[in-house]
Amino acid sequence: MITSAAIRQHFLDFFKSKGHVIVPSAPIVLKNDPTLKFTNAGMNQFKDFFLGNKQSPNKRVADTQKCLRVSGKHNDLEEVGVDTYHHTMFEMLGNWSFGDYFKKEAIEWSWELLTTVFQIPKDRLYVTIFEGDAKENLPKDEEAATEWKKWIAEDRILLGKKKDNFWEMGDTGPCGPCTEIHVDCRSDEERAQSDGASHVNNDHPQVIEIWNNVFIQFNRLKNGTLEPLPAKHVDTGMGFERLVRVIQGKQSNYDTDVFSETIAAIGNIVNKKYDGSDSRQAIAFRVLADHIRAIGFAIADGQLPSNTEAGYVIRRILRRAVRYYYSYLDYKQPLLHQILPVVAHQFKDVFPELQAQTDFVKKVIKEEEEAFLRTLEKGLKKVDELIATAANGTIGGSAAFELYDTFGFPIDLTELIARENNLTVDRAAFDKELLEQKNRSRAATSLETEDWVVLVKDGGKENNSPSFVGYEMLELQTKVQKYRKIKAKGKESFQLVFNTTPFYAESGGQVGDTGILSFDGEMVPVTDTKKENDLIVHFTDTLPVNITAPVDAKVDVERRKHTAIHHSATHLLHAALRRVLGTHVAQKGSLVNDEYLRFDFSHFAKMTDEEISKVEMMVNEKIRENIPVVIKELPKEEALQLGAMALFGEKYSDVVRVVIMDPNYSIELCGGTHVGSTGELGLLRIKQETAVAAGVRRIEAVCGLAAEKYIDEQINDLKQVKQSLKNPKELSKAVDQLLAENSELKKKLEHLENRMLVGVRNELLQKDQIINGVTYIGEIVEVGNADALKKLAFDLKNNLNDYVAVLCANIGGKPFVAVGISDTVVAAKQLDAGKIIKEHIAPLIKGGGGGQKNLATAGGQDASQLSAAIEKVKGLL
Repeated sequence: MITSAAIRQHFLDFFKSKGHVIVPSAPIVLKNDPTLKFTNAGMNQFKDFFLGNKQSPNKRVADTQKCLRVSGKHNDLEEVGVDTYHHTMFEMLGNWSFGDYFKKEAIEWSWELLTTVFQIPKDRLYVTIFEGDAKENLPKDEEAATEWKKWIAEDRILLGKKKDNFWEMGDTGPCGPCTEIHVDCRSDEERAQSDGASHVNNDHPQVIEIWNNVFIQFNRLKNGTLEPLPAKHVDTGMGFERLVRVIQGKQSNYDTDVFSETIAAIGNIVNKKYDGSDSRQAIAFRVLADHIRAIGFAIADGQLPSNTEAGYVIRRILRRAVRYYYSYLDYKQPLLHQILPVVAHQFKDVFPELQAQTDFVKKVIKEEEEAFLRTLEKGLKKVDELIATAANGTIGGSAAFELYDTFGFPIDLTELIARENNLTVDRAAFDKELLEQKNRSRAATSLETEDWVVLVKDGGKENNSPSFVGYEMLELQTKVQKYRKIKAKGKESFQLVFNTTPFYAESGGQVGDTGILSFDGEMVPVTDTKKENDLIVHFTDTLPVNITAPVDAKVDVERRKHTAIHHSATHLLHAALRRVLGTHVAQKGSLVNDEYLRFDFSHFAKMTDEEISKVEMMVNEKIRENIPVVIKELPKEEALQLGAMALFGEKYSDVVRVVIMDPNYSIELCGGTHVGSTGELGLLRIKQETAVAAGVRRIEAVCGLAAEKYIDEQINDLKQVKQSLKNPKELSKAVDQLLAENSELKKKLEHLENRMLVGVRNELLQKDQIINGVTYIGEIVEVGNADALKKLAFDLKNNLNDYVAVLCANIGGKPFVAVGISDTVVAAKQLDAGKIIKEHIAPLIKGGGGGQKNLATAGGQDASQLSAAIEKVKGLL
C-alpha cells in the first residue's frame, strides 16, 4: 500500500514537473488579516496576489497547506468524528496560477494526476461545473464544460448551484466559479443499484468531493457586488486526507495511515479497541485523532488557548475532545498531551514546527485539560439535571449560559450533548445572554469598513504593492493610492494607502508609526499604521480637502527612536534568556513601543531573582560593549545557516532581513526597526517577570530614557520611605522592625476582637425568640469587619440547637448580613441560608452574596434595609 507521505510527495513532484515552484505551508494562525482568525484554505497566503496588491515572484506554485475550519463561513466542527471525511485541521494540497494558465491546463492536469499518476478508475469520477446565477448576472461556466468534455463523458459533467460551485473565502475578497471532482467509493454492488451522479453533493459518505478547482475572476466588495480582478488566477484545493483514503482503498479517512498510528496510541492508553463503527466510543476515537492535530499545530504556530477570539476556538476544540474521552472512553485524567508526540513525529518532515516544540505544546495542553477536568464532572451532573427537566425537548438559553459561564462548557459542546439526548438548545436565548455579558464587560469593538476608493496609480496600474522605505527615510513625498472610511465604537476615521511610505506598520510586536501628513500645507495626523495582509494602512481621523495632492509624509522621529531602542533590547534580552535559562526558551509574543518592551517566552518555572539579575547584567554588558547592529538581506536558507533564529508561526519570504548583534550572541530574522549600535540603549531594567499561560512567562522591561525615568521613580519612592521612617541608618532593618510591630499589634487586636465577640454572642443569646418551634435571633450588631460578623454567626451553632440567626452590621456605611441555620432546621423546614441570601437579602440591600445551606453572607450598598432583612427572614420562618 502506498503511504500517505508518498502520496503527498507524488502530488508535489507532479506539479513541479509542470513548472510549479514548491512553497512551504503558511502558519495555521493568521496575522494581519482582519477577516480571518485562521488559515481556512490554501489560498489564504496568496490572497494579495489574487487582489493585485502584490506580485508573486513565481507565476506557478504548489504546496500542502495546514488549514483549520471551525468557525465562521467554513465550519466543519459538528461533522468531525461523526462522519468519516470532515476534519478540523486538514491538509490542503494545491496548485496555483497567478495570471498564467487558466481553465484548460487546470482541468487537464487534474485529470492526468488522478487517473494516470494515482490511477483512480475513471468510471468512479464525476465533475461539477457552475450552472450560473441569474440574481448575480453570472452565466454558466461554458469554458469549464468544454474543457471537461475532452476528458470525461458528458453525462458525468453535472451542473452545480452557487452554493457548491461558486467559491468565496469569506463575505468579501477574491472569488469565482469552480469545478469540483467527486469520487464514488462505493462497492461495485452498491454502484450497480444506483448511479453515482445522484449522490454527488448529497452528503453520501462514500461519494465525496476530492478536488476543487477554483477560477478566481472576481473580488467581492463590502456592498455585495462583484468586480473583475486585474488578472485571472487558478486556485485549487484537494483534501489530502480524502485523497489518501481513495488511493488506499479505505472506507474512512480514519482507516488510513494518516490517523491509524494516533488511533492505536489512544487505544493503548485507554485500553479499548477502535472498531470503526458509528458507536459513541468509535466517534470518540475519531474526534481525539482529529482534534489533537488542530490543537497541537495551532499552539505550535503561536495561538494559545484563551477565553477570547482565536484562543477560544482552540479552547473549544480541546474541551470538546476532553468531554469525549471522559464520557465515552471512561478516561478521567488528561489524555491529549499523551498522544501529541505521536502526531509531532508523524509530521516532522513536512511540518517540523510541532516536533521542535513538543515539550512546550504538551505542557500547554496538559494544563488546559486539567483545568477543564476540574469542572467537567460538576458540569455534566448539571447537564443531566437539565436533560431530566427539559421542557418541550429544549434546554433553556439561561441554563446553557450557566454551563458556559460557570462550568466552562462551550455552547457547541452543550448542543452536542443535547443532540445525543434528542434535545435542542434555545440558542437565541443563549446568544442574547452572551451578548448582554459582553456589553456589560466591554464596549463593542466591532470595526465597520467601507470599500476602498481607488485613485489613479503610477503607470495606470491599480493596487500596486506599496513600498516601505522607512528603514532609510523618515520623511518623503508620496501620494495616496486608495482610501476608505471605517467606523469603530461609533467613531468614524479613515485608512489611507500610499504608493511609497516611511511609516512602519505594526508587525513582529513593534507598534506602528505615528506622524504627520501634509497635503498642500493641510496637516493630517497619522494616529497608527497597521498591516492588512501586505498592505500598509495609515489611520487618520480626518481626510484632507485635496486627497489627490502630493503628500509630505513625516514619521514622529522621537517616538520611532525610542521604539527602536526597545526593539533592539528585545533581541539582546532573548539571547540572554536562552543563555541563562536554556535553549528551550523561544519567543511566544512581544510588544515593543516607545515606553517599554514586553517579551513572552516559553519556560516552565518562575524565574528566580538570581536568574533575573543574570539576564539583566548580561544585556547591560552587551550595551556597554557598544556592538554595531548589522542588518543584512539574505536568502532565507543562507540566513538560517548563519544561525539566525526564526520564530515559530511566522511566514518568511525567500529573502529575509537578518539583524546581527555580535555573530556569537544574537542573530535573528526581523523586519523591525533598530538602533545603529547597542550603546544607544543606554541601560536595561527589568520591571517584572510574571506568568502568562501554561509554559509561558512574561518580562516587562525599559531601556534608554524610559529606564532612567523608572530608576528615578524608584529612587524617589525610596527617599519617601526613608523620610517616613525618620531617615534610619539601616532602612531594611527599620522596615523589618515595623513589620514585626505590625504583626504583634494584629495579634493583640485579634485577641481583643475575639473577647468582644464572646460578649456580643452572650448578649445575642439573651435575645432569642421561639417561632414555630425554632429559636430565632435577628439583630444589628457592632463589629469591625465582615469576617467578624461571619464568625459570630458560626459561633452561635455551638450554643444553640434548632435555630435561625440573622446578624447584620453597618461597616463604614456598607451593609453586611450573615445568615446561620442549624442542620436540623435545614432538614426539617427546608430552609437554605445560601438561597435566602441570594433571593431575599441581596436584592434588599442592593448587593450580592452566597454560601452554604447552613451559613451564608452578603454585602451591599443600602444599609437602610438591614432591619427589613431581619424581618424578611423572620417572616419566612
